[in-house]
Order: sequence, then C-alpha cells, then structure tokens
Amino acid sequence: MDRPAMEVFHYKDKEQCSNLLLQLNRLRQDRILTDVLLCSENTEIPCHRNVLVSSSPYFRAMFCHNFKERQQTKIHLKGIASTILSSVIDYVYTGLITISMDNVLPLMQAASMLQYGRIFEACSSFLQEQLSPENCLSMVRLSEILNCNTLRAKAKEMAMKSFSDVSVSEDLCELSLPELMGYLEDDSLCAEEEQVFETLVAWIHHDPYSRRGAISDLFKKVRLRHIHPTYLFQFIASDPLIQSSTLCTELIESVRRLMFAVNTKCIAETEVNFKPLWVAPRRYTSSDMLVVVGGRKNNVQTSREALVFDEETQKWKCLTKLPIRLYKASYVALHSVMYVIGGLTTNTKYGQVSPTVYTLSLKTNQWRTAEPMLEPRFAHRSVSYLHFIFVLGGLGPDRRVTDSVERYNSMFNQWETVAPMPEAVLHPAVAATNQRIYMFGGEDAMQSPVRIIQVYHIARNMWSKMENRTVKNVSAPAVLMDDKIYIIGGYTRRMIAYDTKANRFIKCANLKERRMHHSATVLNNRLYVTGGRYINGHDIIEDSDNVECYEPKTDTWTPKGTLPYKVFDHGSLTLTSVSQTWAKS
Repeated sequence: MDRPAMEVFHYKDKEQCSNLLLQLNRLRQDRILTDVLLCSENTEIPCHRNVLVSSSPYFRAMFCHNFKERQQTKIHLKGIASTILSSVIDYVYTGLITISMDNVLPLMQAASMLQYGRIFEACSSFLQEQLSPENCLSMVRLSEILNCNTLRAKAKEMAMKSFSDVSVSEDLCELSLPELMGYLEDDSLCAEEEQVFETLVAWIHHDPYSRRGAISDLFKKVRLRHIHPTYLFQFIASDPLIQSSTLCTELIESVRRLMFAVNTKCIAETEVNFKPLWVAPRRYTSSDMLVVVGGRKNNVQTSREALVFDEETQKWKCLTKLPIRLYKASYVALHSVMYVIGGLTTNTKYGQVSPTVYTLSLKTNQWRTAEPMLEPRFAHRSVSYLHFIFVLGGLGPDRRVTDSVERYNSMFNQWETVAPMPEAVLHPAVAATNQRIYMFGGEDAMQSPVRIIQVYHIARNMWSKMENRTVKNVSAPAVLMDDKIYIIGGYTRRMIAYDTKANRFIKCANLKERRMHHSATVLNNRLYVTGGRYINGHDIIEDSDNVECYEPKTDTWTPKGTLPYKVFDHGSLTLTSVSQTWAKS
C-alpha cells in the first residue's frame, strides 16, 4: 500500500529566543566577539554592535548611517551616569531592569535619549503608581519636562479628582497663572465653586504683590451661578480682593440682578453682558443624585428614612434619618440642599402641626434646622424658584384647608407672607417657571376634584385663576422639563404636559396604573416617578415600591427597579453631589 503523504510540520522552539539572548549576554560578559565599547564617566561597557542596532533606533542610526561613530570602537555617551547606562545595557541583553525612586528620573532621561520606549513607559507606569494628591502637581510638571504624555494624563486626572486635597498643597501655590487658569476652567475639576474661589484667593495671597492683578481673570473662572447666594453675597462680595476689582464687583452685581430680577426685561438686559459666564455648566464631576425621603412606609408608620440611589452599584443607600417622623410634610430642593417643611408630628396621640424646617445636603449628610415657617401646616405643597421657596396651602392647626402662601428667602433665612391663593385646594400639582407658579387641579374642602389652574405672578405678587376641563388631578406631582410642566397621574393613568410658551396641553404616554400620592423629579433630562399608591385591576388601592422613568424624546416609560420598601406621600428630589461622603453612612 502507498504510504499517505506526510503533512507539513511547523516547529517553533519557544526557548530559542531567550537562549540566544542569554548566550549573547555571556559572550558580552566574557568580551567575546564584542566590537564596541560604550563609555560613561570612567566606565567602559563592551557590547555587540548588531545587538545594539537591533534594540534601538538610536544605535541603528549611529552604526548604520554615515556617522563618525560607525568607525569608532569607543563611543562616549555624555549626560548618562555609568550605573544608568549599565542598567540599560543589561536590559538590552536580558530584558530585565530595576526601577526605583532613586533611579527612575535619570533612567527615563537615558531611555528617552537612547530611544528605549519600553523602558520609558515602564518608568512612567512606576511613577503613576506613586501618584498621590500631595505630589500629583509636581508629577504634572515633571511629565512636561520629560515629555511623558501617559504620566501627565494620570497626574492631571488625580489633580482633578482630588482637588480638595490638592488645593491646600504647597505645590498649588507655586503654579503659574496660566497653569492655575487651566485647572480652574476645566469642566472635569472635582470641586464645589466655593472651594474654587478659596483656592484662587489662597494662590494670590501666596505672592500678593505680583499676583493681585490676576484677580479679575481668575474670578471669571468661578461659576457664580452654582454658588449658594449667602456665600456669594455675604462672604465673597465682602472679600477685600473682590472689592478691589471693578470687574469682580460688576460680576457679582450681575448675579444679584439675575437672582432678584422682578421683570423679564431686566433679566434679558443682564444676560446680554453676563450670559457666557452665567450659562457655564456644573463641572461634570458633580453628579445629580436621586433622593427619596419621608412618606408612609409599608403603610405601617410615617418614615424617617432618607435614601439615595447609587448609580455605580445600582442600589439604594441610606442617608442620615430625619430627626422626627413627619406626616404629610413637603419636600423641596434648593441650592443642592433638601428642605423638609412642616408636617404633622406623630409623637403625640393627635399629632401636632409643625412649622419646623429641616435641611440636609449630600456634602455633610447631617440634618439641620432652618428658620421655621410663620404658620404651622401639613398636606401642603412647596416649590423652589431662584433663591426662594414657596409654601402653598395645606391644613393648619385647626385641620382646615388654608389659602395662605409663604415665601422663604434662602439668602437671609427669612419667611414672609405673600398673596393668598384665589381658591384653597388640597393636593394640587405645582411647578414654577418664568416668574410664575402654576397650580393645577387638586381637591376642595369637600374632597371634590377642581378643574382649575391658579397662577401666581412672583414679581407682581398677584394670582389669577382659570377653569380648564383638561385638568382633573388629585395627589399628583408636577415637574418642569424643557419649558413644559408634566402632571403625572393623580387618580388617573394620564400624564399631560403643559407647554408654558404655547399655552396648551400635550397628551403624553399613559402610566401603567392609576397612580396617586407618588412623587417625581427630573434627573439627567428624564422624569423619574417613585412609589405612591395605585388602583389595581380589582379597584383595590395598593401601595407601590416601583421606580419608573419617562423619556420625553421617545414618549416612553421604562421600569427602573424598586425602592427598598413601599412608600407614598414621600419626597423625591434631585440633589447635586461632588464627593460621596454619604456613601459611608
């Protein structure tokens, strides 16, 4: 029989390359067949030209082109210490090199000069492992001297993420004006604007005689819109450095006019000159967080819980609990601070109607008290606008529906009474935009739904009222998104959007169930609805722990998991967080 044709066999000796390099290194150590000496200081290192040429473009150019070194047997390499050169040559023959803080800088310089890219990047990786908030600014400067882009990127990233620690370092005060400006104008800087201001002031005070003139340019990098008014107008405005600059005082006055503007014309005139600075966004490392607080938990008792949603883990985490249980308080966010206003305390048999105001920010995760309301109330509505909080209606100590309205000035921590509502209603949908507060529907004292829209003109302190057959909501939240006020449910599946510019209602995708006593907020241009109560297919009211998201671009609802418990009459808010200290609670 004929033998079958033999297949081709490709043999690869995995040890050949390493053995060859090992033998070449032994030949070098014994000075066998070496044909060039690399000289540094008083040291001569024998090498093989062909090995050097194969390992580096630098030596390839030196020995393969028409340079004088091609004919020389001794090559003097200036600027490289003998120990560093020996380490590099050992690496060429063995692939091994030891990097430490003692030799990393001269090693990088030698690798750059001799064009050993892998040594250079290995040194860069080593330095990146040593990065800390205390040395990252020095590393940025070093990376620029060495022209090391990978080290520069990592060091700059740490400086941005750890700016709270970096801002108090001595290295920051040594930055040049262009370098400091580069940090302060970067959207990725992880810092609150108050800290940005304090940083530039510290930098100027480090060398006041030569740096005072830079205050105007630096101050324009502070995003004044995102600073709490109290800090801006009472602390920053009174700073001697700011007062010494006409431009700085004009910028603060522009902010003041925008915040306290009483008519649209004034706002428009101010925005013309100030708009580029006013519209600067929050630095993107600030993240908006979904917070749920209070309400009736599992239909057992009023909750003290406050939760925040961690998008990284997709889990709810606990914030510090409310100091007391409050039934039908109102919840509102202003300047990234959560306000829990009024409510009925549950620590006595019949409960006591409270005027107390509690506040919490994600920065401190601690509850504090603000100035109490002028009138105690519960089952009321609250809405924020500019630096004000408006509290509308509800039930007073006599348990009767009230038409009174109060306004809280967050800058001065003061309450004042404003014009009462034309018609006292409970559980309306409320939102504020364009100098107006819109109140949709609700129910009267006889618990009958009302088909009216009540509008409060903030600058004029006047109300108007109109009947509208489209409106029929009770215990429904309202949120503002893209000049539209969305009214979500309210003993109905229906969601409608009121276009404030076109003065008309738009039908939106329905909810899955008839929903009420739920809460809603806007997060990243989407509408999030949490908890509440719903009427099931058997006309029975049940509590909900659902979280749903509405996408306005596609007019669709998407489930977003569940809360840790069922809850209704709670608050659902969006707060801005720079650091995640709350995650440690």
